[in-house]
Amino acid sequence: MICSQCGNTLAEGAASCPRCGAPVAGGPATTAGAQPQAFNFDAQRWSQAERITGVASVVLLISLFLPWFSVSGTVLGQDFSVSVSGTTAHGYLWLVFFLCLAIIAFLVLRAGFQALPFTVPGGPEMALLGATAINLLLVLIAFFVNPSAFAAGVGWSFGAFIGLLAAIAACVPLALPVLRARTARS
Repeated sequence: MICSQCGNTLAEGAASCPRCGAPVAGGPATTAGAQPQAFNFDAQRWSQAERITGVASVVLLISLFLPWFSVSGTVLGQDFSVSVSGTTAHGYLWLVFFLCLAIIAFLVLRAGFQALPFTVPGGPEMALLGATAINLLLVLIAFFVNPSAFAAGVGWSFGAFIGLLAAIAACVPLALPVLRARTARS
């Protein structure tokens, strides 16, 4: 059998696709009177891309609270150094925080149910790709909008680099299959 949503090869009698979670027509989950499925966490249900995305999203979430920008100088003969987190420097990065939480929650649901208890427009992979792409865009903007325009001597700190790398790592494994599929069609 072949999944009608993602084209994955399915085992006979499968209730849902293990790759995208789409219910299989005529499978046990779609029969009349079927009981709602219980939550049973199994990380084996994640694809390699989803594992990378999950880890990178956790790292991105943590990086938002690390120092993103720092200022060093001397005032009245006293040396000082001040650093600010990503969410302090750019309040809109709270959107990245909530998107990371949503990505993590979505991945936990994907690992907990053989078939998601709800449908996702465009499929689960496209929803994850969209969320990670928005995160990447917002992190890129935050990375390049350096507060040095407002104060001299402002530089990037390690949290900004970790956040940028994590946002890229979360998006790329989901984007590559889409880009390959589009290239193959051309």
